[in-house]
Amino acid sequence: MFGLLSGPGFAQQPPAPSTQAIQVDVNRVDVGVIVTDAKGNFVEGLQSNDFQIFDDGTSQPITDFAPVDAPAQVLLLLEAGPAVYMLSDSHLFVASALLSGLSPGDRAAIVVYNNAPSTVMNYTADKGSVQAALSTIQFTLGYGDLNLGQSLSTVLDWLTRVPGKKSIVLVSSGVDTSPVSVLQPLVTRLETGDVRIFCASMNGPLRNPKKGTKQQRHQTEQAFSQADAWLQTLAQASGGRAYFPLNAKAFQETYGQIAQLVRHEYSLAFAPPKPDGAIHVIDVKVVSGNGSANHNPATFRIDHRRAYVAPKPPAP
Repeated sequence: MFGLLSGPGFAQQPPAPSTQAIQVDVNRVDVGVIVTDAKGNFVEGLQSNDFQIFDDGTSQPITDFAPVDAPAQVLLLLEAGPAVYMLSDSHLFVASALLSGLSPGDRAAIVVYNNAPSTVMNYTADKGSVQAALSTIQFTLGYGDLNLGQSLSTVLDWLTRVPGKKSIVLVSSGVDTSPVSVLQPLVTRLETGDVRIFCASMNGPLRNPKKGTKQQRHQTEQAFSQADAWLQTLAQASGGRAYFPLNAKAFQETYGQIAQLVRHEYSLAFAPPKPDGAIHVIDVKVVSGNGSANHNPATFRIDHRRAYVAPKPPAP
């Protein structure tokens, strides 16, 4: 078991988990948008007039726009459970595809979780040290305590102290023994927050449709489906992606794509139309492809956070 490390980005004594949504600046709502084509590649060259942004279904003028290719801050959040244990050799080997795909200025950190999160390595730009640290992780064999939701909430608390663009790469089975009371507040927090989640499921190589009785196979598939749906929910709420690779080669391709996406996005902003203190739903559309034959908006996938908390009305 690893203790929480002190240093930039993490406090030695983290604050208690909070479900409070992030408030926006009174004058603007910032929305990071990832646009990819049918092959999963980031679509470059889009301009402000290629986008439309909606607040609770009503189109809003875009007040600020910039394509962002800035240093990424990637936190690897690894389930220290049996799914990762059984695949650790092949998985940790292909994890180098994620680290090698990052740019020299990008920073990475490692946190593991079972019943609670624990820091293995704080943020560093030294990818070799991060790769070496992966080999020191000890995995457990029981599913007794895999508090994914509660652990993720705690990690989000830690990340409030980290400035700049932040992404979590969650490598997990999706099994979650967290209290139900934690789950919906966590989804709301991700929808209105500034941390993007990329999920890589460990379940694909473990699925065996021929193992066990018919009833056992049905129960196993139900458990897998529930875990997959939870990973999808976490990713979609934050404007991220969920991946379900089936083998080491697919893991390598997944990590390579994540390495591209954590760095690239379009930054849009608009003025909140109502200072009512309520949660507003955000939607972003690409309405043109900059006139290029390779830019067909009908084939694009667009990911962004789903909501924001409007500023409160001024006191009377």
